Amino acid sequence: MNKIDHEIIDTKQMGFPVKVILIGFFGGLIWSFIGYSSYYFHLTEVGPSFVLLPWALGDWKLGHTGQLVGIAVIAILSIGIAFFYKWTLQKLNSMWPGVGFGMLLWVIVFYILNPFIVDLKPVQSYSLNTIVTTLCLFILYGLFIGYSISYEYAEQNEPMSKEDSFKAE
Repeated sequence: MNKIDHEIIDTKQMGFPVKVILIGFFGGLIWSFIGYSSYYFHLTEVGPSFVLLPWALGDWKLGHTGQLVGIAVIAILSIGIAFFYKWTLQKLNSMWPGVGFGMLLWVIVFYILNPFIVDLKPVQSYSLNTIVTTLCLFILYGLFIGYSISYEYAEQNEPMSKEDSFKAE
C-alpha cells in the first residue's frame, strides 16, 4: 500500500466529531480573516473584534491586535456553532440549509445579541455596504460550515464497497 492509500484510510478513520471540530475552527478562522480584510479595506464598519466588545478590555481591542484576537475567539466559538449545525441540520445535503443558517446567524448577531454588545450599533445606523458585506460573509460562513458538515455526514454514512473494505484491511 502506498502513502496515498494510507492517507485515504486515515481520513476515513478520523472520527466525525473531530472533522466537525476542524470544519468549525477553520471555517471561523477563514471567514473571520476575510471579515477582517473587509474591515481593513473599509467595506464594513464591523471587524472581528466585535466579539470582544461586551467586555471592557481597553482600547487595544479596536486596533490590529484586537482584530487578531477577535479572529481567534471567533474560530473557537465557531466549533460550537459547527456542532450546533451537526446536531440540527447535518442530514440536509444541499447548499440551501447552510445559506439559511448563515442568514439566521446574522439575524442573531445583529438583532438578538445586539443589545448585549455595547458598542455594536443598531443595524439601521450602519451603511448599506456594511449590512450587505456582513450578511454575505455570514451567508458564506454558513454555507462553508453547512455544506462541509453535510458532505462529511454523507461520506461517513455511505456503504463501504467491497474494494474499499479490502483496502482497509
